[in-house]
Amino acid sequence: MPIDDLWYLKERGPDKKRLKSRRYGRGKRWRVRYIDAAGGSRERLFDRKTDAEAFDLEARTGAAPETQLNQADQRTTYREYAERWRLSRSVGQALDYQRHLDSRLRHHHYPHFGDRPIRSLNVTDILEWIAKLIAGNAAQLSIRTYFDVFNNVMNAALADKVILHNPCQSIKISTILRGLSLAPKWVPTTDQVVALLDVVPPNFRLAILLGAGEGTRLGEVLGMEAGDRCVDDESGVVHVVQQLRFHRSHYGGFYLAPPKSGSVGDVDLDDAVSAAYADHVRDYPPVAVDLVDITRGTPDPGKPPTRRVVRLLFTDDQGRPIHDQAWARLWRVWRDAAGWPVGATFHSLRHYFATLLIASGADPVDVQKALRHAGLRTTLETYVHWWPKKNRRRNVVGSALAGARRELPGRPDRA
Repeated sequence: MPIDDLWYLKERGPDKKRLKSRRYGRGKRWRVRYIDAAGGSRERLFDRKTDAEAFDLEARTGAAPETQLNQADQRTTYREYAERWRLSRSVGQALDYQRHLDSRLRHHHYPHFGDRPIRSLNVTDILEWIAKLIAGNAAQLSIRTYFDVFNNVMNAALADKVILHNPCQSIKISTILRGLSLAPKWVPTTDQVVALLDVVPPNFRLAILLGAGEGTRLGEVLGMEAGDRCVDDESGVVHVVQQLRFHRSHYGGFYLAPPKSGSVGDVDLDDAVSAAYADHVRDYPPVAVDLVDITRGTPDPGKPPTRRVVRLLFTDDQGRPIHDQAWARLWRVWRDAAGWPVGATFHSLRHYFATLLIASGADPVDVQKALRHAGLRTTLETYVHWWPKKNRRRNVVGSALAGARRELPGRPDRA
């Protein structure tokens, strides 16, 4: 804010000279207005203009004691504030979102920022963090999500006067990610999928085939139940209507929720998957598990959620639903035994399914529907490198013009 001269008015007299105020010659002449650490408007008076200018500079840069938070606030770590932020905003949030939010903070924020004072974080710190995510082959959408969560925390800290500015405001995440591709880093070949099937225990081979043959995600596979709700053999369709989720403090742990991003849809039932499904149900009878089902929406506050008995296709050796962390331990063993790279996940099977459809000449819209993407753009940007290049006709314009020149009257052909 400008420094005010209290002895003179802003208006000028007929002689173009500044007019004296009623305070002329009385009290301190110079006023500095500033915002204190609590966000309130304050002012301070000075006898000399040089002193006022010095204080104004300190206030604007946050160096003045009046603009600084107390020592306790200065020591607040990112983890301490982010946990308060997370818990205060959990009311009304979907359980699936709460779980993902907690996971993103614990696995992607706290290892890098957790123990540092939140006021010490600057633009360079955040750019270094983004660079590490990129170097670690994190997916572009994941990087954007992690950054958005971080930005939300810092915006809240700014509103609460815990920090003086949000460094994320100086970062254009879209510009940073513009040069990155959505394309998967690795896609297995048919031989590599067969190698995986050879090492997976028989009671989980159907899970692999559902990923590779139907493009289903892991949560959708673990939430599959016997019967035509999910696998309609008579109609030749797999109905992707639910996924298995877990939350430590709600619904007793495991529950059924809608697929990711609401991507409910039907996929043609492949003959190989159909045969494997029949064998699996015969050799490994589904296990009846009592689960909360919120696939049709979360219950209203105060009302109990819908529960039903679900005949799960895949359970652990004690007949319980499979937690994703337990699956990860099994997957690492199978992945290494099959000779797959360390970065390969169950989602790699979905990429195999998509690229196989493309190689077979499937229309892009059909691939989008099979993958249940929200829009065709996601499908095209993810698998653009796998779509076959069409042979472009060359010299079309030159040939047309040459033909026209020969047909024009009065224009002899060149020798």
